[in-house]
Amino acid sequence: MENYSSLERDLSDMKAYFGTGKTKEASWRQSQLKALHKFLLENEDQIFKALNQDLGKPQVEAFRDEVGTLIKTLNFVTKSLKQWMAGKEAKLPRIAVLSSAEIVAEPLGLVLIFSSWNFPLGLSLEPLIGAVAAGNSVVLKPSEMSPACSSLLANVLPSYLDSNAIKIIQGGPTLGELLLKQRWDKIFFTGSARVGRIVMSAAAEHLTPVSLELGGKCPALLDSLATTWDREVNLLFMYCCIQFCHMHVMYYCITVEKIEDSVKFINSRAKPLAIYAFTKNKSLQKRMVAETSSGSLVFNDAIVQYIADTLPFGGVGESGFGKYHGKFSFDIFSHHKAVARRSYYTDFWYRFPPWTLKKLQLLEVSYNLDYIGILLVLLGLRRSNRKFIN
Repeated sequence: MENYSSLERDLSDMKAYFGTGKTKEASWRQSQLKALHKFLLENEDQIFKALNQDLGKPQVEAFRDEVGTLIKTLNFVTKSLKQWMAGKEAKLPRIAVLSSAEIVAEPLGLVLIFSSWNFPLGLSLEPLIGAVAAGNSVVLKPSEMSPACSSLLANVLPSYLDSNAIKIIQGGPTLGELLLKQRWDKIFFTGSARVGRIVMSAAAEHLTPVSLELGGKCPALLDSLATTWDREVNLLFMYCCIQFCHMHVMYYCITVEKIEDSVKFINSRAKPLAIYAFTKNKSLQKRMVAETSSGSLVFNDAIVQYIADTLPFGGVGESGFGKYHGKFSFDIFSHHKAVARRSYYTDFWYRFPPWTLKKLQLLEVSYNLDYIGILLVLLGLRRSNRKFIN
């Protein structure tokens, strides 16, 4: 996809490859996940160098925030994939005799992923892992604002993956606009609310489903604590601002007199991606859970929810919508199809005309799961007070 003029042809080829059913196979999905794992292990030094060039991240921080979390995710997904792919039985009432139902996860098709600059590896590969695990064909566009990582992903990663189904493409806003004009089965975007609105508007042209991870300002609430702990928390909060959000020293501390004021202050603004509340007060914790809305809520720490595969990660309101990580990544790139099976040996004959009062009675007791009532109506032992209107 280096030549933009060939974009439509490449996408057409990818759709055709998806149509062969290859990406739906469990063996294909596992092979691509293992290839991603191999890429991380064999190119660790290059990854550390790229993250340092783009963001100034030291080696340990780069492993903690990106390489290590991705390896952990891949281990979790590869072990769980068989179970996720299996159809899930849906319980039916006993009245549906000789019938069964299940929910089957199927891939969406050709999906587009836009990643962000602040976690250039993690925010590219976390959604890619989910899209591949779900059996999709994928086009990934890393952020041009992290050029070293973008170049590494575009020039090294493709040699590990099935290029018929997975493409990594570099470019700036012009390429982004070109990609948004194409028809996709899903768009996953991480970035600013301003660009998120552009993505959503473009997706509406083809009624393409969208997941938006928009972030924004995440409030940190500190109650009155012991001096030592208070100092620790303040240092941690400043660290989060500097290292994760790249806000440097531009963060604001607002003092409020009552708990009610802090909750009111948070609720007066757009719903954040996360709220971090540092407090031992159980009552305050309960109030924060019950009375605030955010993508996630963390007590006495920061960012840790990002590395938990069993927790959904994502925003709400202006901080975005759509949850991923772990199985949530698999689900967000899947269509959960309802499958129902009926036997020819049974039938609810009273579903069909000609309509009678008795059929109305039978429908009523059936919807109420009144099995004895069904028998009584059939035997003529229960009469209806309804007036039949033909």
